[in-house]
Amino acid sequence: MKKKVFGALLAVLASLALQAQQIPGMDFDTWSKTGGSWFPYAKDAPASQRVWDSANKGLSLLGVNGTVPEYKHLAVSGAGKAAARIESKKVLWAFVAGNLYTGKFHRVIDFSGAEMTYGVPFTARPKSLSGYVDYLPKTVNYAKEPYLSMKGKQDLGTIEVILLDWDEAPRMTTNKGEFVDGVNDPHVVGRGVLELDRTTGGYIHFEIPILYRNGKTPKYAVILVAASKYGAFFTGASGSTMYVDEFRFQY
Repeated sequence: MKKKVFGALLAVLASLALQAQQIPGMDFDTWSKTGGSWFPYAKDAPASQRVWDSANKGLSLLGVNGTVPEYKHLAVSGAGKAAARIESKKVLWAFVAGNLYTGKFHRVIDFSGAEMTYGVPFTARPKSLSGYVDYLPKTVNYAKEPYLSMKGKQDLGTIEVILLDWDEAPRMTTNKGEFVDGVNDPHVVGRGVLELDRTTGGYIHFEIPILYRNGKTPKYAVILVAASKYGAFFTGASGSTMYVDEFRFQY
């Protein structure tokens, strides 16, 4: 009888742990710099903790980082606290949106695109993604098809969470038009999006509901943060800046 009770208790605890599953580094407190590039994890972090990346590895070849640690302008202050500062920039002839995402940046391709893998293993079904964001958009001064109409308008920022049941996270090449498609990918289990269309005037708290499409258990979580929503299409405003801090899945 005792063994059965103990086994049942372990099963309950395991279930609760799964329901409270988070992604490493969601507080954006820990940063390191390697080869001129800033990364949102410790230099000696194991692979399981290196789950966030940005375009820095490519940009740093030109002495630029679009995503850097912020130690003064914080949503939650205290010893050892930090946030992420994400800025869109014009680099040589290319516009590069400030970005931060779960996954891995692999390489620049002809300074017109990049090869990357999106997503981190994740097997829970949270109800929402919460956190803090401060957005300071500029006027769009770079635009390409199909978003030429954005030129002269205020830039847009976005935070998106996508849960998928991929068997393996695919490598994608941006200048081939390969991106995570949260709308049409048949592997999407749930998705939530926050679009920022104005200056927030400081940090605001957000909670993005995750809308589920089926009862499947996800295998990967993709979180995408962009200071310029259409930056993947070389459209946005140089100088648009977003600060993010203290992300957390809510259950």
